[in-house]
Amino acid sequence: MKKRVIITGPTGAVGMALIQKCINEKTEVLALCHKGSKRIAAIPKNPFVTVKETDLSEFRELQPDENEKYDMMFHFGWMGTTGAARNDMDLQCRNIAYTIDAVRLAQRFGCKTFIGAGSQAEYGRTEKNLTSQTPAFPENGYGMAKLCAGEMSRGLCQQLGMKHIWTRILSVYGPYDGPNTMISSAIRTMLEGKRMAFTAGEQKWDYLYSRDAAEALWKLWEHGIDGKVYVLGSGSIQTLKEYILEIYRAVLEVNPNAGRPCFGEIPYADGQVMYLGADIRELTEDTGFMPEVSFADGIREVIAGIRVEG
Repeated sequence: MKKRVIITGPTGAVGMALIQKCINEKTEVLALCHKGSKRIAAIPKNPFVTVKETDLSEFRELQPDENEKYDMMFHFGWMGTTGAARNDMDLQCRNIAYTIDAVRLAQRFGCKTFIGAGSQAEYGRTEKNLTSQTPAFPENGYGMAKLCAGEMSRGLCQQLGMKHIWTRILSVYGPYDGPNTMISSAIRTMLEGKRMAFTAGEQKWDYLYSRDAAEALWKLWEHGIDGKVYVLGSGSIQTLKEYILEIYRAVLEVNPNAGRPCFGEIPYADGQVMYLGADIRELTEDTGFMPEVSFADGIREVIAGIRVEG
């Protein structure tokens, strides 16, 4: 029987990789996108993909067509993920309500499984690899709301008889990532031959390629355990300086005049996270997932995509 999924907020790096995974698996996708988003144009034109423009605030009223049934929902839709909006408490509270609306929408559309996208921001700062059992002490409204949304959506899914899985996603990079992320901005600046200032780069970090993240989410749908929280990362940790130098070496392959990274020119921000790593043993044990794309290979794919975009 053909599988059918709903993906909310699908135009970021993870969502786009997941759409491609669904196409590869011959799974029909209903992509619920923010109205007027310029990123909709990047969604593959494919018979397996249906795009519907609808805002999170409209989820409560959205009704399926007759005999329109889906198997599960991946919920990425969220407002205020960057900058000052992360501490806009009214906005972040609305995101909790929108997550509850998403669960009810999934149930109306026949879904039996709900997988929500949480964040490492739910934990706050820590110096150990994150697991589902790591105490959560979020330090901003975004992390607080994600933590609450995960707990409340789980409770509602239990009431509705739906399987619930919550993921706490660490740093994902890949095609269709936002232009202002550290990786995207570093690649663009280096390609232009401009020097780029960084902190000392001593932060220890875990980066997961978007295609691997999509594979992990797919395996969670197939094998994840109801009610669990899973940390999504690569399980591999390097300093940011090492990652940045890897980016520089990859850019040099296509532009011998690549701009050099300049470390130690920017001070660390107040409250700077200095360690972010995932312990993925539980994810691997339950689903068999292991990341396959090295950072060097993933970065080359991102660079190729940025060069095509211009």
